[in-house]
Amino acid sequence: MSDLLPDIELVRRMRNGDQAAFVALYRRHQAALYRYAVLRCGSAQVAADVVQEVFVGLMSNQYHYDGLKGHLLYFLFGVARNLAMKFDEVTQHRFQNLESVSTLSDSESDDMDESMEVMSEEANPLERLLQYQMAEDLRVAINDLLPHYRDVLILYEMQEMSYLDIANICQINVGTVRSRLSRARQALAERLQAYRREAA
Repeated sequence: MSDLLPDIELVRRMRNGDQAAFVALYRRHQAALYRYAVLRCGSAQVAADVVQEVFVGLMSNQYHYDGLKGHLLYFLFGVARNLAMKFDEVTQHRFQNLESVSTLSDSESDDMDESMEVMSEEANPLERLLQYQMAEDLRVAINDLLPHYRDVLILYEMQEMSYLDIANICQINVGTVRSRLSRARQALAERLQAYRREAA
């Protein structure tokens, strides 16, 4: 029953102590937020922490959503983006003198494979290997983008949001979304081309 209710009603019920409403909101939005956070942060563990913090903050009313701010999911993407930016700052501060490493642990790579659903079930082993390598190259290339480019690329291409929704989430104007998306695509294409040259 609660799965059919609009988000704003579920938020209202959750704030009145209805745990089933919170569970319904979590089930409804967790997967999309996790996919975004994994791609944005480059780490399955950090992504899980970001998503957990988003929902804990929503439940505790730390992040106040009143329905006037548009769709709840887009509001939650904005919160996740802000938390990811904090992660970027902490990471940059912590490792400012170290070279950045853009590899993932085996478990993180497995989690990302599931979230992106890149590999075809019908593919033969060689095709699967090639698909896996392309997906890995794409993940690394996305992770290498500057965070403000990564944000708009993930939200537009993978979450299929409009320019206006992305502008609201990132707190920038629509023209900036367009230019960042264009630059992100160009940088991504250049990185993927470089990976192909290295592999040849």
